Amino acid sequence: MIDVLIIGSGAAGLTAALNAKKNNSNVLVVSKTYPTHSQTVQAQGGINAVLYEENDSVDIHVDDTYNASKGIAYKEHIKFMCKNAKDTIHWLDSIGVPFNRDIDNKFSQRKFGGTKKLRTCYSSDYTGLKILHTLFDQCIKEDIKFENEHILLNLIIKDKSCIGISALDIQNGIVKEFIAKTVIIATGGYSGIFANYTTNSYSNTGDSIALAYKAGVKLSNMEFIQFHPTTLLNSNILISESARGEGGYLLDQNENRFIDELESRDKVARAIQEKIEKGEKVYLDLRHLGLEKINKLMPQERRLALEFSNTKLENELLEINPAAHYTMGGIQTDINTNTNIKNLYACGEAAESGIHGANRLGGNSLLEIVTFGKVAGLNASRQSKEINDFNIKDTEQYLEDKEHIRSIYEKENKESFYINKENLSNILFDNVGLFRNEGNLNIALNYICNLEKQKVNMGIADKSIEYNKNLVEYLEFMNIIDVSKIVINCAINRKESRGSHFRNDYPNEVHSYEKSSISFLEKGKANFIFKDLDEN
Repeated sequence: MIDVLIIGSGAAGLTAALNAKKNNSNVLVVSKTYPTHSQTVQAQGGINAVLYEENDSVDIHVDDTYNASKGIAYKEHIKFMCKNAKDTIHWLDSIGVPFNRDIDNKFSQRKFGGTKKLRTCYSSDYTGLKILHTLFDQCIKEDIKFENEHILLNLIIKDKSCIGISALDIQNGIVKEFIAKTVIIATGGYSGIFANYTTNSYSNTGDSIALAYKAGVKLSNMEFIQFHPTTLLNSNILISESARGEGGYLLDQNENRFIDELESRDKVARAIQEKIEKGEKVYLDLRHLGLEKINKLMPQERRLALEFSNTKLENELLEINPAAHYTMGGIQTDINTNTNIKNLYACGEAAESGIHGANRLGGNSLLEIVTFGKVAGLNASRQSKEINDFNIKDTEQYLEDKEHIRSIYEKENKESFYINKENLSNILFDNVGLFRNEGNLNIALNYICNLEKQKVNMGIADKSIEYNKNLVEYLEFMNIIDVSKIVINCAINRKESRGSHFRNDYPNEVHSYEKSSISFLEKGKANFIFKDLDEN
């Protein structure tokens, strides 16, 4: 029997899998794509850790992280992550992650925005990719089993406990159920709702967030979405914060610097977007760094700029714009990665673990997913040992989902959901993006409500069974609608500006909103509350 079932194969899921397997659990990883396609590869710039305390301290790292959260993170959770950061780096180093080192063989570290010290370890500008590939190599070594190209359909809940999932085998077009003693959600975030304005891959559509909500799982702080300041104009391909961390400038169209490049991401992104909305151009300038330094520390950024913008970073200015990059909200978890559903855990960007609050520091995402991936894997493994094997198959949820997939094939395709997806992306960026207000948020909400009515007319044109991408994208779009509605409602209810959530009509922080927002379904009814941070 499966002891630990992990949904998602990015760094969080792979770390969980390795730790559960090393604790002698039977582990299965189910993923919509493949491990090497995961969003972890977009974490280019580095991973934070205090390694040399003569120049830094864990307390300073904690303070930087908490200050960035704008008061809505849990200091206890942050302290846990920061105190374990050194061990996390040494563990990654021990399994083969090729971190850059200086002439004294110390880990090289760079400074990221919103921090007081140089504490970001890196592997050139391929840090996330190198970590992911190393973790995947270790999983292969440990003979961990994978079921790739399976899209989550639903969590299977029995007696308020999660006992598995239903999923569509994309290759064969078959609905399957996977029964397990414990389940870990590690599927990444939901920036993909901004389809035309995101650094995320096409597959990051917030499926697990939507389906966890449907199953009664509590979501937290869904209104907080981080826009990365520097992405390539038009394509939204990420240019890492390492470019600014190594001394890059942000210039307006008159080639004047207009903001401290290492301010927090929310402030930098808004400053850039303000200029763009005035019809101005904004550039990233690395010319003064020289070709040798760029090739040594930012080879990927140089390649991306040349291939997708026809720009040589050592000689030319690179035109940029902000794009949705990271979601601070997600499935609410405690410090042990528990959700409010028994035997269901969450980690990585899919989880709201009380770390980032209203604004994430660059370099903390990789640290969080590895730190809490380990916690999730070990805790799920330990819990599974307390559960006796059970024989359940053909659950009600599985049978419902088989019927649901069959019914989609029979639906008449009267209206293209692709056009609606395109329109929704534009509506979200314009009204629920870097600048928000009551009127614009209601425009977006009304659009979503109309979409919900139109769903009856949306179907699929491709009726093939095997490898039906049209079907997968239909399922994804239904999840995008649900996640978008939750985000909008949370943004409407938070009548203040805090971190990445900026409202023109409420431009200041309001102390009474120094709380987490909680969204959940109860008996089919949508609920929203603000929760004090000291509440259990």
